[in-house]
Amino acid sequence: MTYDDLTHTATFVPLVPLLLDLPYQVTITTGAMDSGNTHLLTNYTWSFRTGDTTPAMVLSTTPTDTAQNVPITTQLTALFNRPMDGTTITDQTFIVMQGTTQILGKVSYDPLTKTATFVPDVSLGLDLPFQATITTGVKDSGGKPLSAGYGWTFQTSACGQAIITLSSSGTFAVLAGSTVTNTGPTSVTGDLGVFAGTAVTGFPPGAIIGAIHAGDTVAQLAIANLTTAYNEAAGRKLCAITVDGNLGGQTLYPGLYKSTSSLEISSGDLYLDAQGDSSAVFIFQMASTLTTTDGRQVFLTGKAKASNVFWQVGSSATIGTTSSFYGTIMADQAITMKTGATLTGRLLARIAAVTLDSNTIVLPPL
Repeated sequence: MTYDDLTHTATFVPLVPLLLDLPYQVTITTGAMDSGNTHLLTNYTWSFRTGDTTPAMVLSTTPTDTAQNVPITTQLTALFNRPMDGTTITDQTFIVMQGTTQILGKVSYDPLTKTATFVPDVSLGLDLPFQATITTGVKDSGGKPLSAGYGWTFQTSACGQAIITLSSSGTFAVLAGSTVTNTGPTSVTGDLGVFAGTAVTGFPPGAIIGAIHAGDTVAQLAIANLTTAYNEAAGRKLCAITVDGNLGGQTLYPGLYKSTSSLEISSGDLYLDAQGDSSAVFIFQMASTLTTTDGRQVFLTGKAKASNVFWQVGSSATIGTTSSFYGTIMADQAITMKTGATLTGRLLARIAAVTLDSNTIVLPPL
């Protein structure tokens, strides 16, 4: 608070900025006196309301702009930066076009997430370009329209992969055919099992948040379901993309990737980009081994989910020291996690052992 004798003006400067779009009341009380120590006769009060200069806008969309290989069952979404008037978000203001043909669908708005969703009445066409538009007819909760229309494009594909069905093996974070062995303070969140073997060693010092099934009927069924899932993953053929050797340093998009030999992640990290589609599936087939070198990482971007990433390994997998990995590894033989490696996913070895060493393994969230 300051007072200027020359202009007879008192000034109040807030210590922090006033909040947007809120009413305020100011009062000069009778405690204020003139230079002769005479008080104001009455309090003086006035009110004002702050404005909101932030325009309503779209922050992100699903699919993202220019996304390729989008599944034909995709639901489109648009996330806004502020609460919107849901009554203004309709099939007349959230428009999806294929060429000159408007796609019919149902539009809804969730005020909790500030997200508009367009659900097509029928599946989108195969291998076609689409354009989505949010028009300026959309208004925020205060009645202000979008500052400008927002548009994005994407391309569908006939190559979208369905998720691999794991059945009861999906509850296991670690499942082996012969043995599970551990060294050090490994943490496993999810069930741990072995069949036809019965040996589980190293717990403690390892800790399990879940059940242990060593040679019982639950593990037996899980191994049978793993074999079915493994064969399903190995048998996928639709739109296979040939890869070989080192995947490190690459960004890959949803689809089926096939190697007739081994795969590794070295000399760089691997990025799996779902392009804004949280239902997108990644499947990696390899005839031989899967290896990550020490410290290498797999990153999930564009709403990719670990529960939708599958690694079908023809022989054995080795995840290097302090590596960070995502997805369900289904190996025909053994899986080794070296010291300090972490996994959000599953270690499922059909025939041989799973070997752990001071690791963190967590079942992927759905």
